[in-house]
Amino acid sequence: MPLRHITLRQLKVFEAVARHLSFSRAAEELHLTQPAVSMQVKGLEAQAELPLFEQVGKKIHLTEAGAEVARFALELLSGLKDCEDTLAAIRGVSGGRLHLAVVSTAKYFAPRLLAEFSRRHPGVTVKLSVVNREEVIAALQANQVDLAIMGRPPRGLDVEATAFAKHPHGIIAAPDHPLAAKRRLDLTRLAGENFLIREPGSGTRMSMERVFADRGVKPASSMELASNETIKQAVMAGMGLAFLSLHTVGLELAAGKLARLDVVGTPVTRDWHVVSRKGKRLSPLAESFRAFLAAEGAKLIEETTGVAARGDGEPKPRKTLKKAAYGVQNRL
Repeated sequence: MPLRHITLRQLKVFEAVARHLSFSRAAEELHLTQPAVSMQVKGLEAQAELPLFEQVGKKIHLTEAGAEVARFALELLSGLKDCEDTLAAIRGVSGGRLHLAVVSTAKYFAPRLLAEFSRRHPGVTVKLSVVNREEVIAALQANQVDLAIMGRPPRGLDVEATAFAKHPHGIIAAPDHPLAAKRRLDLTRLAGENFLIREPGSGTRMSMERVFADRGVKPASSMELASNETIKQAVMAGMGLAFLSLHTVGLELAAGKLARLDVVGTPVTRDWHVVSRKGKRLSPLAESFRAFLAAEGAKLIEETTGVAARGDGEPKPRKTLKKAAYGVQNRL
């Protein structure tokens, strides 16, 4: 049977399975049953007259033929997305679809940004993916998203990146930690402390390692945890210190559940960037969102987290933080 008879549905299902190398994860992403996914792949294999996947143990792998089909499927689906963007350009920003990927640290303010943008453009549909830094880079590389919000732009990938807000990082502790009452601490004073750190590849971890290496400091011990939330709970429980984005701990600082240590040279201020593949033709909707972030992103982040996203990144006074925290809680 000629390949020209394959359906777009078959290609979409196959591309999802090829990307995840998992029928169950593809089914979950596409909101289909696993048997329905298997049926679509089998139909495509019948038309290709070659197996596209092979199973080794409990894992599946692309065959040589499968890798070729995956490459063409991605090109075709990307071309279709470009066509959709062109039609959206003709329609203008009153409609269309925006697919945004953000690193996990940005999940504390990204919904607020999207809520405000959607309020101004009620006809748009937004898909938000919250993943780790490596997955954001992979999504950009595969042309699976329009824009991404992250800290440092990726190296080795040709992108256009616009800084739109300051991103302060600090060292946090439980309020009753012996160092919480100290002032003007040198980072070397923390060398004997246990640090709770993010997984390898995390932007937060890379920032911490860079700061500590620059000052010749190596923590005595560390514990690796997979999320900011888990780290915050562990710090509150007295398990150690953590180097975190202050945008992730604004409410806890305001409530007195966490304390930021007064370490010389902190907060360490980076930038939040909105990133797209270089050369990618963005829809007017995506361009409008990029401009929206540049104009108002910092102010909205500050209002949402209670921590500065403009200027030098210094946290606001505690009284202002409490007011900001109260406002956020009442909007949830």
